[in-house]
Amino acid sequence: MREVAIVGIGMNKWGELWDKDLRDVFVESAGAAIDDAGVDHIDSMYIGCMTSGLFNAQEHIGSLMADYLGVTPVPATRVESACASGGCAVRQAFIEVASGMSDIVLAGGVEKMTDVSGDGATFSLATAADQEWECYNGVTFPGLYAMMARAHMHKYGTKREHFAQVAVKNHANGFSNPHAQYHVKISVEDVLKSAKVAEPLNLFDCSPITDGAAAVILTTVEKAKALGKPIIKIIGTGQATASIALHSRDLTEIEATRYAAEKAYKMAGKGPDDIDLCEVHDCFTIAELVVMEELGFVERGKSGPAVEAGETNIGGRIPINTSGGLKSKGHPVGATGVAQIFALVEQLRGDAGERQVEGAKVALAQNMGGSGGSTVCTILEAVS
Repeated sequence: MREVAIVGIGMNKWGELWDKDLRDVFVESAGAAIDDAGVDHIDSMYIGCMTSGLFNAQEHIGSLMADYLGVTPVPATRVESACASGGCAVRQAFIEVASGMSDIVLAGGVEKMTDVSGDGATFSLATAADQEWECYNGVTFPGLYAMMARAHMHKYGTKREHFAQVAVKNHANGFSNPHAQYHVKISVEDVLKSAKVAEPLNLFDCSPITDGAAAVILTTVEKAKALGKPIIKIIGTGQATASIALHSRDLTEIEATRYAAEKAYKMAGKGPDDIDLCEVHDCFTIAELVVMEELGFVERGKSGPAVEAGETNIGGRIPINTSGGLKSKGHPVGATGVAQIFALVEQLRGDAGERQVEGAKVALAQNMGGSGGSTVCTILEAVS
């Protein structure tokens, strides 16, 4: 298996992009990644996109984006694993380069979520849950994560303020991220007083509806050296699934994340203590707390106190979501996993500005679908 490096990254400003359509949003970021890599062609392309058929009445994304990007006849494939679609697209691109099938592959992700009403967006996102056992009975994603939050509070004594502190931290990080949807700092009181969504989660515990895209260029380490690029290697990748329905799982665990992380750690020859920073899937504040535990950064039930103590802040023991996470950066579901890689490459290059984690060498991205029915973990390392 060949060694694989990321040599180009691109991402547009995320938000409510009313003046752009789906293809505009994607091509803006993909073109930026190609320019950043300095390559004159790509051999293949993978595009993470959860549900453009419902958001935009547009399927056949591979052909559409290859055409609009001007790279036909290269093979282009849409990848779907709910909100983990982007991370899975990066994984497929890694496999293609590592196997020798292609030398230069673009992995991108895109979602245009504001072309439908709020109710339409809720319906579209709910397709990532179990329609017969959950959605038919009126459960929404805020409701599912609220049950996880309540169970965590009951089992471990996690406080409502711990959830709020996750949101406060991520908004503080996103404040200086030029690509983020929100540049607003908030307080614990702001979170606790925001509108109720699903007890115990309030509006500021929830990630937003977002339009956006991100893209990365993968190639061999040898070609990366020839291009004169910083060598940011993918040293570990793991993917796993679990029951799509929450009622079949322990409400305080996300086992697909644990299994995916174990695979990625084993492949990389690393462990939780070797990770300098991490981007995790904080679709709701409780998600960040549970994922911290599944990744092995803290013992079960200790994630809330760790956030309260500042361990996950920039400058803390294990900085998490220095980009602002889904909470502040935004969550265009198909693009989120690729944007996590974008953020980590920035950090490992030393290009994160005010958000820079000093001495960062090894980083992990955790991207999951639905209420945790699928997860992909990716470990990156900067090689001097």
